[in-house]
Amino acid sequence: MNTRMWTPPTRAGQVVAAATVIITAALTAVASTAGGATAGNPPPAAAAAAHLPGFLAHPVARTDTGLVRGTATAGVRSFTGIPYAAPPVGALRWRAPRPAARWAGIRDASRFGAHCAQNGGSFGQASTAEDCLFLNVYSPARAGFPATRRAPVMVWIHGGALVTGLSDSYDPTALVGQGTVVVTINYRLGALGFLAHPALSAEQGDGASGDYGLMDQQAALRWVRRNIGNFGGDRNNVTIFGESAGGLSVHSQLVSPGAAGLFGKAIVESGAYNLDQASLATAQANGTGFATATGCADQSAACLRALPVATILARQPTNIAPNVDGRVLPRTVRAAFTSGRFNRVPVVEGSNHDEWRLFVAVTELTTGAPLTAAGYVAAIQATLGVPAATAAALAAVYPVGAYPSPALALSTLGTDAIFACNARLSARLLAQFVPTYQYEFNDPDAPMLFLPPVSFPTGAYHAAELQYVFPPATSRLTGDQIALSRAMVFNWARFARTGNPGLRGASSWPRYGAADSYQALRPRDRGAASGFAADHRCAVWGSA
Repeated sequence: MNTRMWTPPTRAGQVVAAATVIITAALTAVASTAGGATAGNPPPAAAAAAHLPGFLAHPVARTDTGLVRGTATAGVRSFTGIPYAAPPVGALRWRAPRPAARWAGIRDASRFGAHCAQNGGSFGQASTAEDCLFLNVYSPARAGFPATRRAPVMVWIHGGALVTGLSDSYDPTALVGQGTVVVTINYRLGALGFLAHPALSAEQGDGASGDYGLMDQQAALRWVRRNIGNFGGDRNNVTIFGESAGGLSVHSQLVSPGAAGLFGKAIVESGAYNLDQASLATAQANGTGFATATGCADQSAACLRALPVATILARQPTNIAPNVDGRVLPRTVRAAFTSGRFNRVPVVEGSNHDEWRLFVAVTELTTGAPLTAAGYVAAIQATLGVPAATAAALAAVYPVGAYPSPALALSTLGTDAIFACNARLSARLLAQFVPTYQYEFNDPDAPMLFLPPVSFPTGAYHAAELQYVFPPATSRLTGDQIALSRAMVFNWARFARTGNPGLRGASSWPRYGAADSYQALRPRDRGAASGFAADHRCAVWGSA
């Protein structure tokens, strides 16, 4: 079998989607138990604000739609639940976001807005809210308000397979402590955010539909450009960053003409798993099937807009993704990065050393038993959606006997095929046109936030780095892990400030280039490294 130039098929994306729903829901639970706020509750800053004088504890800022009153601690001013677009309900369902309405007086910005509609689970927070286009702003308190010297702005796009997730699961205190203004956003998810359908396309002059969640992200970025100066931020120094589906969203915004000029730098965390988006025709065909499944046999936009949210959530597929609609996305991420036809800004592109261990762990917990050697080839086939003969050939490249367990063999294969080598390919393509910095997060003892113990160590699993970039007030990191977290926060903020992540306490972070070097993010051993392609067998996956 010739495995070169192999592209992960749709099945891999489905597995990522299904498992990411579980882990992102769990992240919400972890954030809540660690003292974070939940919907309808004030953020942690609000409790501390009770001990400050009124004019300091409840700062007021101006937006282009009205005044907002937030909360403050000694180091962070928080403004939460600010609408950045009109509620996408009724006739506005499955349309581009419209401007938010103005309000009189001072709006309370001490509580988060509703989460966008999504299914719940054992750990998740189910929501049927369509009125959910809110964002949160966190700014440094020590520099004056607003600061006379504008701070770099970091806009976080949450992950969750584009079907789940929320803006208030992340504690940006450490990043704000580095002198940045952090904005976290909600955006439409699932079918409500990404349904393409012929009837919806017919309403548009350009014949496009879908990608509404990406349009929401752009609307939030336009809000930032109009308003962030009133919160101490520099509208001309904006970095977008996101993890998993949030990283895919960052890739998409790099490609989208509608995002041109709205940001000047980008950080992608584990977001390279989907470089080839479906065509509009394919997405519309899937949308037609969705309409039939929900009872809209007439395939009309009116019927679709009359559907209850619960029906939409019950019938939507798990493998939600953007489509090349010709408007938001004129081409795939791969084609854009190959040709140079994208928004050319400096990029940090990264992945975790053991991404796929999380998904194998989810499968083990679901089935109730560890993967066996007898089931290894079938597991490869199911993970990648390849024929049995191809799976057998790949099993020879990743032989079970070379690993401590079949689960770790499959985890290594999945990490290489779906995340690592795609991240390296993205860095290599981007580096032809813009300053690019690749990293690999590799703490083999990263605390597991989402799952109970399984039969194998989960290592530097998918999403493990989030607790290092957004360390919560109550953290399970210890010793060298805390030092790594502080270094990563410094790197992310320095990149937002200067376009070069640098490195704290070691040599400078290498720019990706002919040397094929990358930044290793490990406890006790941070610095430039090489050999990424060999470690992840990228020659097998077409990105040597």
